[in-house]
Amino acid sequence: MLKRASKSKGGIYPVSFKIKAIKRVERGEGVLPVARDIGVTRKALHDWIRAWNALGVEGLNRKRGRKPGRLKLRAVAMTGTGGGALAVARARIVELELMIGRQQMELDFFQQALRTLERKGPQGKTVTPSSKRSKP
Repeated sequence: MLKRASKSKGGIYPVSFKIKAIKRVERGEGVLPVARDIGVTRKALHDWIRAWNALGVEGLNRKRGRKPGRLKLRAVAMTGTGGGALAVARARIVELELMIGRQQMELDFFQQALRTLERKGPQGKTVTPSSKRSKP
């Protein structure tokens, strides 16, 4: 059980405290129980884990202020700062998964649009199966 570390003003926790919490989650404990136990929000713990996976210790040493989003973490990881090849590979995987998701959404949209157009005649009227046949 992690004891709550004394935090300096403004809610800044020592890096060693963050690493211990992350290691507990990596060993299989749930994020919510660990967050409750150490006295931080679930979101804060998820942010620490994301920063740890992307940048290692460098990610946990961020300055106060607005937290970097996924795109900023990915951009820093791609430059090779502190994360190494594994962080760069993980960032690339995330980027490719996002791209695949966008492409799948586009495919679904255009397939639905094509089905809608195929059901309509030349003047925008709905075509029934019997009216498609040519009459002799």
